[in-house]
Amino acid sequence: MRHVIALDVGGTGMKAALVGADGTLLHEARRATGRERGPEAVVETILGFAAELRAHGLERYGQTAAAAGVAVPGIVDAENGVAVYAANLGWRDVPMRALLSERLAGIPVAIGHDVRTGGLAEGRIGAGNGADRFLFLPLGTGIAGAIGIGGSIEAGAHGYAGEIGHIVVRPGGTECGCGQRGCLERYASASAVSLAWAAASGDPDADAADCAKAVESGDTRAVQVWQNAVDALADGLVTALTLLDPRTLIIGGGLAEAGETLFTPLRAAVEERVTFQKLPAIVPAALGDTAGCLGAGLLAWDLLADQRPTDSEVSA
Repeated sequence: MRHVIALDVGGTGMKAALVGADGTLLHEARRATGRERGPEAVVETILGFAAELRAHGLERYGQTAAAAGVAVPGIVDAENGVAVYAANLGWRDVPMRALLSERLAGIPVAIGHDVRTGGLAEGRIGAGNGADRFLFLPLGTGIAGAIGIGGSIEAGAHGYAGEIGHIVVRPGGTECGCGQRGCLERYASASAVSLAWAAASGDPDADAADCAKAVESGDTRAVQVWQNAVDALADGLVTALTLLDPRTLIIGGGLAEAGETLFTPLRAAVEERVTFQKLPAIVPAALGDTAGCLGAGLLAWDLLADQRPTDSEVSA
């Protein structure tokens, strides 16, 4: 069976798969990223993991993978196949495409940004399937975004498109690691809610999931923390939809696991804020933590499609 290798590299764990032409996950595997061993060791782990998948595909299906796709965090130069920078992995300017292609006996390799890659999967085969314009936002440790247009993800002129987490929603507010104050991700990410609820509850181990449960039980302190996050998120989303006019807003990540505890007040808060803008559908992500792997697989299949000779080339 024709297949591609897909890798989704995270700060703590890596997910990998063999993906069929129809997007089916034929084989899945996971392992620790091992960032405590340093960036060189992480890169070697990625290369070794990919080689194992190639061997598995050869043994199982009698043929090697046709291509590979890898999603990595941080700043990515997809055109040149370089993982430029990732603070949580400590690497700089890793020629990921060249290294993987060499380890995988020369097969073509595509590289992409983790959130945009996950957004590609959600847009094509997940919650955004059928939407010509969508915005995908995972609410996790931080907040990033993927702008979907006509089945593809817009990377921007310099690869920074979609960084909605750094829209300033509270001018002069909490300091952000990017150097600004009042950024959206300092108020509405899962980590921001965890910090706020730990302080409000007096439990240093409390997290966003605990806050959501407390909201459901009617705890007034939790309700206030949660509403503050929802209000900040709604402010950021209205700015985004004013600029982008998406048909669908897809919300994923840890905070979205709260279900309607998040979506019901969020839809109401966004609706209260829009004036002339068209209100998009606000829906939960559908693919969970498989989105990155599926998206990496789609990158690989797209790469093969782009390399297919045209009719004029064949006739020549």
